[in-house]
Amino acid sequence: MLSTLTSLYARFFGALERLTEGWFLGLFARFVFLAVIYVYYLNSAFTKVGEGVIGFFQIRFGAYIQILSEGVLSGYGFDAANVPFFPQYLMVLFGTYGEFLLPLLVVIGLFTRIASLGMIGFILVQSYVDIVFHKADAETIGAWFDRDSPSLIMDQRLLWVFLLIVLVVKGAGTISIDTVIGKWWKNRIKGT
Repeated sequence: MLSTLTSLYARFFGALERLTEGWFLGLFARFVFLAVIYVYYLNSAFTKVGEGVIGFFQIRFGAYIQILSEGVLSGYGFDAANVPFFPQYLMVLFGTYGEFLLPLLVVIGLFTRIASLGMIGFILVQSYVDIVFHKADAETIGAWFDRDSPSLIMDQRLLWVFLLIVLVVKGAGTISIDTVIGKWWKNRIKGT
């Protein structure tokens, strides 16, 4: 009886693994990213730029506060014009437009592994800024291996990072722009 159950188990999950190999995990990870994280970052990014097409290229003062913090800005008299180009202004510039671009690349499956690594870095920096500069409280920070799992930083962002690590390791899957470009590139190389 036990060997029959073991055999049935192995056949069922072996078939499931073969059926989903190469396409499901990357596609589903990108779907979960879209459903859970994408709109969060998109809304956050829009708070950093002006309105309309022209406004998209104008970084709001709020971006400086969100990325550099009020403490850092107080050293520049709360005037964005006084913020040095390197590294602070570049941090704001790359942080603002990275918040638009990296999540989009993950969702559409273009340069997915690099974009996912970028998002992991983004999440780590965001968490650091929230803790050190924005003075997140202990409940918001949370802790691992405790009985409560709703903390925004330690619990939630760890799950976000895990999701992105899946994409770094497994890639976007066969249903992605990465795959289309990869096939085009292979055919181009064969043709030369």
